[in-house]
Amino acid sequence: MPPPNGAMAGITQARASGSISREALVGLDVGTTGVKALAISPEGRLLARTEEKYTLSIPRPGWAEQDPEDWWQASRRALARLGVEPLAIGLSGQMHGLVCLDHRDRVLRPAILWNDQRTVAECADIERDLGLERLVAMTGNRALPGFTAPKLLWLKRHEPESYVRIASILLPKDYVRLRLTREHATDVSDASGTLLFDVAQRTWSRDLLQRLEIRSDWLPPALESHMLSGYTHAGIPVAAGAGDQAAAALGVGIVRPGRLSLVLGTSGVVFAALPSFVVDPTARLHVFCHAVPATWHAMGVMLSAAGSLRWLRDTMGRSYEELLAAAETWPPGAGGLAFAPYLMGERTPHADADVRGAFVGLDLRHDCGALTRALLEGVAFGLRDSLELMRSLGISPTVARVSGGGARSDLWIQIVASVLGLRVEHMAVEEGSALGAALLGGIAAGVFAGADEAVERCEEVGTTVEPEPTWRDRYDELYERFKTLYPILRPLAQASGSP
Repeated sequence: MPPPNGAMAGITQARASGSISREALVGLDVGTTGVKALAISPEGRLLARTEEKYTLSIPRPGWAEQDPEDWWQASRRALARLGVEPLAIGLSGQMHGLVCLDHRDRVLRPAILWNDQRTVAECADIERDLGLERLVAMTGNRALPGFTAPKLLWLKRHEPESYVRIASILLPKDYVRLRLTREHATDVSDASGTLLFDVAQRTWSRDLLQRLEIRSDWLPPALESHMLSGYTHAGIPVAAGAGDQAAAALGVGIVRPGRLSLVLGTSGVVFAALPSFVVDPTARLHVFCHAVPATWHAMGVMLSAAGSLRWLRDTMGRSYEELLAAAETWPPGAGGLAFAPYLMGERTPHADADVRGAFVGLDLRHDCGALTRALLEGVAFGLRDSLELMRSLGISPTVARVSGGGARSDLWIQIVASVLGLRVEHMAVEEGSALGAALLGGIAAGVFAGADEAVERCEEVGTTVEPEPTWRDRYDELYERFKTLYPILRPLAQASGSP
């Protein structure tokens, strides 16, 4: 396969200088705020980790875009900084993003991201034209603004000059694959989030493509996550990989039903493996293909989890450490203060791009510590919304394995464990998505026979947090209050013309 321009240049230079001496399985996670790279030995030992940041563009309220070139350049830097010689590379990344390419694989416009909310009208059109029941039966999901198909329809309506030049489309991690290998490919877990995929059959839906008038030749092959998708110019195998949540679940050992994956990243995710394709009748939960063959997963997503805390940090001009220390001085309930975490709209259980967040119950006692405590609790209650939906489907986990930047806060994890009523386990490796990607690379290269062996060899539980008994009843009461916030805020958003 022909080498991509500049691909693996940093690795090649490092090898020439003699600085690389460790063979490793490498996982790349193309996230919303940066690329995380992780290297493990074939025995599962952590060798190196690094992260390269980039910016998020918000050209209008409710919009979110990035330049795919930023992903690629950050990936190159991250690979070079790992200081290892990859035996294989696996890819993970933010889901749903739309990358439009011309016939020479040049990017036509900035990528429209998963948390972009501009496509409300297009989502309504899709559900009206196809019928919600039929759409859910075909895709396991309803039309949501973050998904890929509505973005294409928006582009056709609002930027026809770009739309007519499209020769192919890719998801974010798959653009990095293109630059690594020159290959167009995706995987079934990431494809599940496009709303163009027959999730039950694990293939692109010809019916949907015809109904939406989207060309099938724009779409890359959809491979199982462990499959080989190509090679770098240096001959390094690259696995198909997985969407970030499926990869994170694999990275924390969610291969079969029983455990729960909990992600406190920019978004918040509650994830459970399913043995067969089954849908939530109201489509409040997503049902996607898992990164494990012949397995699916149910997933609840809130749009602003750790992203909410980052917003508060930036707004208050305080560090995370200062905010969290101040929050510890407040008891559960933060003196009657509640937080609705709908800063970018919401997805689960409220598929609502227009609703906005709020602090409710403010008085003169409340300081930045109270605001922080209420925010941590509001995000935890949002995660419980998803867990309650899963329980209604018969999913009854007893333990949650946590990953994401928010998992670094002991206070937050204690709150989450108490709100959910579950033991929460930290994994020894925090970067769950990158680790899952590395495991998939190992399977593609033949280092592991499959997902079960990869997890068995590499999983390592760190600390465990039990629910705080003295908080449980109080949080059950506060959760009932939290559930009243959305019905109150929704009419306010409509009256204000949000976004």
